[in-house]
Amino acid sequence: MPLPVPDVPASQRLALDCRTLLDHRVGKGVCGCCGALRPRYKRLVDNIFPEDPEDGLVKANMEKLTFYALSAPEKLDRIGAYLSERLSRDVARHRYGYVCIAMEALDQLLMACHCQSINLFVESFLKMVRKLLESDKPSLQILGTNSFVKFANIEEDTPSYHRSYDFFVSRFSEMCHSSYEDPDIRTKIRMAGIKGLQGVVRKTVNDELQANIWDPQHMDKIVPSLLFNLQSGERTESRSPSPLQATEKEKESPVELTERCFRELLGRAAYGNIKNAVTPVLMHLDNHSLWEGKTFAVRCFKIIMYSIQSQHSHLVIQQLLGHLDANSKNSATVRAGIVEVLLEAAAIAASGSVGPTVLEVFNTLLRQLRLSVDYELTGCYDGSTNIGTKIIKAHEERQLQEAVIRTIGSFANTLPTYQRSEVMLFIMGKIPVPGVHPALSSKDSGPEGTRMIQVMLLKSLVQVTAGFDTTNMLTALPTSFLEPLLSFSLTEDPEIRLLVLQILLSLIDRHDNAPKFLNVSIISDISVLKLKVDKCSRQDNLFMKKHGQQLYRHIYLGCKEESSGQQHYEALFALLGLLSMELANEEVVVDLIRLALALQDLALSTDEALPVFNRCAIHAVAAAYLNLICQLTTVPAFCQHIHEVIELRQKETPYLLPEDVFIENPKLPSSLEKVEGEVLFLQSKITEVLGGSGYNTDRLATPYVPQYTDEDRLSKRKSIGETISLQGEVESRNSPEKEERTPAEEITFETLKNAIVDSVGMEEQERERRRQVVEKFQKAPFEEIAAHCGARATLLQSKLNQIFEITIRPPPSPSGTISSGYGQTQSRSVPIYEMKFPDLCVY
Repeated sequence: MPLPVPDVPASQRLALDCRTLLDHRVGKGVCGCCGALRPRYKRLVDNIFPEDPEDGLVKANMEKLTFYALSAPEKLDRIGAYLSERLSRDVARHRYGYVCIAMEALDQLLMACHCQSINLFVESFLKMVRKLLESDKPSLQILGTNSFVKFANIEEDTPSYHRSYDFFVSRFSEMCHSSYEDPDIRTKIRMAGIKGLQGVVRKTVNDELQANIWDPQHMDKIVPSLLFNLQSGERTESRSPSPLQATEKEKESPVELTERCFRELLGRAAYGNIKNAVTPVLMHLDNHSLWEGKTFAVRCFKIIMYSIQSQHSHLVIQQLLGHLDANSKNSATVRAGIVEVLLEAAAIAASGSVGPTVLEVFNTLLRQLRLSVDYELTGCYDGSTNIGTKIIKAHEERQLQEAVIRTIGSFANTLPTYQRSEVMLFIMGKIPVPGVHPALSSKDSGPEGTRMIQVMLLKSLVQVTAGFDTTNMLTALPTSFLEPLLSFSLTEDPEIRLLVLQILLSLIDRHDNAPKFLNVSIISDISVLKLKVDKCSRQDNLFMKKHGQQLYRHIYLGCKEESSGQQHYEALFALLGLLSMELANEEVVVDLIRLALALQDLALSTDEALPVFNRCAIHAVAAAYLNLICQLTTVPAFCQHIHEVIELRQKETPYLLPEDVFIENPKLPSSLEKVEGEVLFLQSKITEVLGGSGYNTDRLATPYVPQYTDEDRLSKRKSIGETISLQGEVESRNSPEKEERTPAEEITFETLKNAIVDSVGMEEQERERRRQVVEKFQKAPFEEIAAHCGARATLLQSKLNQIFEITIRPPPSPSGTISSGYGQTQSRSVPIYEMKFPDLCVY
C-alpha cells in the first residue's frame, strides 16, 4: 500500500524541485545560491572531480570527502549510490577519465572506512565493478578487475548475508579465455581474469556466510580457466614444492601468475573440498587429451601434491586410482599417462599418505596390470572391438605394464616396513597358479596369459622388495611368503627363476652387499670389496634353522637347470655370498661349504645331461664362492688349499674359473670328460684343515645331498601349476587312507610274464633302494631325517591315543559290575560327561 504524501507548503515544494533538478546536473555550472540547496555529501563528491579529467583526482577535496564519510558513516551508502550514478553516466557518455577518477575515489573510501554501514556501500561498489566488467573496452575491464582485487584484500568487520559473486566468477573465467586480437592486450585481459579469480577465492573461501566457492558449479569454471592459462605458457616443470619470491619480470608472466593462484586455491582446500578441486583437473585433462603427452598432466599434479596439506595427499591418489579404473577400456597411452601421474604423486606424497586402504591401492594397480596383459594377448578391449593394429597396441601395453610396475614400487617405498610386508603377501597371493589359485587372466589369453601375469607380478615384487630393510628375517620372510616364492624357482621358465632370485637378494641384503657380488670373479683380497658384516642375531639363527635347508636345496636345483644362463649363475653366487655375510653362523658356514662341494660333484656327474657351459659355470661359481668363504673364515690352511687349486686351474683349466666363463664369448672346451686330480677341491682336505680350527668334522665329511621330492624328479616342468598338482597326487597316493582303499591288483598272464622278465631288474632296484635308505639315515643331516620322519608323527600319535583309550578305563560305576558269559566280571563303561571327579581335580 503506498504511503500517504505529506502535505507541504508550496515554498518548500519549490525548493525540493530545485534540489532535484540540481541533483541531475553534471559539472559545476551551478550558481552559488542554488548550490547551497544540494546535500553536503553530493557537493563533496562533485568537488573531487576536476574540470579537466587529465588533472586527476582533487586530493584536497578527496580528503574532505573521506573525513565526512568517517564522521557520518550513515551517509556512506548514499555517497556510494551517488558515485555509482555518476560513473554510469560517464560510462554511457564515454567519459573514461571521470570513470577512472570515480573508481579511484571508491578505492580510497573502501580502504579508509570499516564501519558497520559499509555493506550498503559495497553493494554500490560491486555494482560499479560489474558495470565496468560488462563493458567491451579492455581498459575498463582491467580497471574494474584491479578495483575488485583491492576490495578482496580488505577484511570486513561485519558479515554480509545477501552478497553474491556468481557473476564475477563467470566473468573472470571468461576473461581468462580471452581471444582478443592484439596479443599484448589479450595477455593483460587474461592476467586480469586470473587476478580476479584469485580475489574471489580470497574473499569467499574463509567466509562461511558467502556462497561456497568449492561447489562444483564454481570449481568447474575456476579450475579449467587456470589450467588453460597454465597450459598456454611455457611447459616448464614446477621448480620447487612452494613458489619462491618471483622477480618483477616473472610477475608479468601469465603462467607464473596462474601457478601462484592455483597453489593458493589448493592450499586453502579443506578435507571435504579436495574432491571438488581435483575433479575439474581430471575432466580438463580428459577433454583436451592431455594424458598422452604426460608432461602437462604430471606438472599439474605436482603443483597439486605440493600445494595441498600433506595429510590430504591420499585423497588425490584415491581420485587418480578411481579415474584409472574409469578409463580401463581407454587407449593404453591414456592409461599410461594416468599411471605416470600416479608414479609422480606417490613420490611426492609423505610417508603413509596412501591412506587407510593400502591394499586397495595395490589391488587397483594389479587389476590394471592383469587387464593390460589380457588386452595385449587378445588384441581387443571387450572381446569384440579391435582398436588399432596388434603390433602398435602390444607395444603401448608393454609400456603401460612397465609404468604400473614402477608405480607399485613407488607406492611401496612410501610405506613403513610392516605395511610393505603385507603388500608382499598380498601380491604373492595374486600370482596365478593353475590348479591351485584361480586363474586371474581371461579365458581367451590362455597359458601364455597366465605366464605373463606371473612375470608381471614377480616384477612388481622386485620393485616392492627393493630397499626393504628389516632386522628380523622371520618376519621379513614368513613361511606363507617364502614357500610359494621358492616354489616358483622350480619352474622351467628362466625369466621367472631369475626374478625369484632377485627378490631373495633384495630381502636378504640388509647392508647393501649385493652389488659387490654381482660380478663373479676370483678376488685375492676381499677387503677391497669393503663388505659390511654384523654378528648373526638369534632371530637369524632361528630363520636358518627353519628355512636353511630349503634355500640350499633351491640353490642346488637352480644350478642344475639346463636353461640357466649367465645372469642366473651370477644371482646364485650373490645369494651364496649374502647368506655368508648376513645369516652365517658356524653351522651355516659348514653347510654352505658342503653345498659348494656338492655343486662341484654335480658338474662332474655324468648322470646329468648338462651342457658344457652349465658345467663350467657351476665349477666357476663353486670356485668363486670357496675363495670368498675361505677368506671370511680366516683359516690359513683352508685358504692355502683353495688358492692352490685356483692357481692350478689358471694354468691348466682356466675354463673352470669365472674369468673365462662369465664373459661375452666364453672360452669353453668341447667336452668336460677329464676333469680330475688337483684341479678339484677335495672334501677330505677341507674337512681336515677346518677340523683343526674347531669346525664339525663329521658334518663336513658328509656330502651334501638335497632332499629330493617327486616334483624334483620330473624331467620337464611346464609350469608351477603342473608341478604342485602332481605333487598333490603323489602325496594323496602315498597316504595310509589311500593305501587301505586300494583294490587288489588283478593277476593276468601279462602280469606273470612281466614279473618273470623283470624279476632280476626289480631285485636290483630293490637292493639299491634299501642301500640308499640305509645310507641316508647314516650320513644325512639331522634336519633332513627329521623332515623325512615328520609325516609319520601323526600316525604314531593316533596309534598311541588308541592304546591309551583301551588301557585306561573310567572308574567303576555305582551300579556294580556286569557278569560276562564266561564267568568273568567286566567293568561297566560310564560316559565321560556322567563321571564324577573329585573337587581337587576340577579346574
